[in-house]
Amino acid sequence: MTKPECRLPSTIYPVVDDARWIARLGGAGARFIQLRVKDLPEADLERQVAEAASLALAHGVELVLNDYWQLAIQDGRARPGIPWVHLGQEDLDTADRDAILRAGLKLGVSTHDNAELTRALALEPDYVALGPIWPTKLKQMPCGPQGLERLREWRTLCGDVPLVAIGGITCERAPSCIAAGADSVAAVSDFIGNDDPEQQVRRWLVATTAS
Repeated sequence: MTKPECRLPSTIYPVVDDARWIARLGGAGARFIQLRVKDLPEADLERQVAEAASLALAHGVELVLNDYWQLAIQDGRARPGIPWVHLGQEDLDTADRDAILRAGLKLGVSTHDNAELTRALALEPDYVALGPIWPTKLKQMPCGPQGLERLREWRTLCGDVPLVAIGGITCERAPSCIAAGADSVAAVSDFIGNDDPEQQVRRWLVATTAS
């Protein structure tokens, strides 16, 4: 059976904590990468965002900026090199959706339960992320593991909106997420915590696109 065409830039979606990863993972073939940096001084944050945007342009990566939607907008338009922003549920409380739309930015939103999904879909996002699919120690999550059955349910509920699976996902687990209906599969530690992250990108690409 032929897999449906991915409606996102790639079936794999590394999440990184430093701009320098974009050159490494993008150079290995990753085309959809999220920069998620927290608790940096303003000057360091701006440097990270500027460097990430430049590297994304150089390596053909569609960069997603987590949280800092204001920095993804420059002169009222999407900043070159940053076509996407990703917002958690708490970020939605203060984000200006109209400004994001006017700038032409694409939007991804995190969800963990049905109420959050309803809220996210009302914003007409460009993708919805569901997680954690499996247990994860990377960050404190507001709910327990969702599992593949919930991922299948979300696929139906999302309709034509692309779906991203995240949380506790490894290269070995990624294909089951694609089979359950995810358009793309995201991970942090399985990429940047790997001894050979470039090879890991190539392994994930093969695992998530094999027919």
